[in-house]
Amino acid sequence: MQYLPHSAASLRRLLVPVLAISMTVTVAMLLVAWAGAPIADTFVLMLAGGFGSKFALTETLTRATPLILTGLAAAVAFRTRLFNIGAEGQLYLGALAGVAMMSFCSSYLPAIPSSLVWVAMVLASVFAGAALLLASAALKTRYGVDEVVTTLLMNFVVLLFVSAMLDGVMKDPTAMGWPQSQALSAELELTRLIEKTRLHSGLVWALLLALVVALVTRYTAFGFEMRMVGASARAARFQGLPVGRVMLKTAALSGGLAGLAGLFEVAGRTGYLTLDMSPGYGYTGIVIAMLAASSPFGVVLAAILVAGVLVGADSMSRIVNVPTYIADAIVATAMLSILVARAVTRTSARS
Repeated sequence: MQYLPHSAASLRRLLVPVLAISMTVTVAMLLVAWAGAPIADTFVLMLAGGFGSKFALTETLTRATPLILTGLAAAVAFRTRLFNIGAEGQLYLGALAGVAMMSFCSSYLPAIPSSLVWVAMVLASVFAGAALLLASAALKTRYGVDEVVTTLLMNFVVLLFVSAMLDGVMKDPTAMGWPQSQALSAELELTRLIEKTRLHSGLVWALLLALVVALVTRYTAFGFEMRMVGASARAARFQGLPVGRVMLKTAALSGGLAGLAGLFEVAGRTGYLTLDMSPGYGYTGIVIAMLAASSPFGVVLAAILVAGVLVGADSMSRIVNVPTYIADAIVATAMLSILVARAVTRTSARS
């Protein structure tokens, strides 16, 4: 009998994604029918557009790379009940810091090797993303300020700051007036994994980081502290754990991952920073973390699935004349479905 509660809890954890996916598919079918398109053909075309060819698969994996990192950022924070809604701002600030470091090195340290410049860019991006979330975490641990509000609002502050920088001191004078940063040199760009595609080595680093996060959260003292604080901060404090310090370390890891996602987008895909670089990767990362139940390996699978939906929707819309916004509706519905599924399973568990 002592194993029954654990089995029931495991079953509830399994039911949440199953119910969420079922509800999401149902809503997606209704949206497709409303648009007047054949439901079966639309879903087949969406899957084919995301996974049905070499080009489609590489585009899906390219889109999945930043989603893995922002999903990991959200998942890490959620483990200590630190609700990081600011991965979008951390992504942009990380990208800005990396590009700024590149400009600084090219202007004042022209003789430095490109490998050292790249390391400096990575450190700058990680530090910028971590510092942004640390500010909200410090307000939460010190004064009890709701981090959902502060991290969400910081997204808009960062985007305005990035816009000001791209229209000001960091604007590329050769961009014909377009607000974008100076382009990265070829030595600082991430290598292509497959020739004549956009798939870059950032995917490999994202997968390695997912493995590192999985090992840290499962087999280290810090990971144990994260689980304790996430289960009950009050009980953890009673046991003598430094709850505030654990949350700050978690915030540094979470924000650093999101900041690195921004640098990888610049160095791997766009080549320079623009204000429309991210179509909402930070917000989508929250959906991915919830779909994966904060599991690092689950984040990888969920990111690839969501990226396939987003990429496949672009291809499908051109054939059956369905708006590409249906992909955004599917992702948003997935998040709402997870919340509803969790509420249903918790209510049934209490009864």
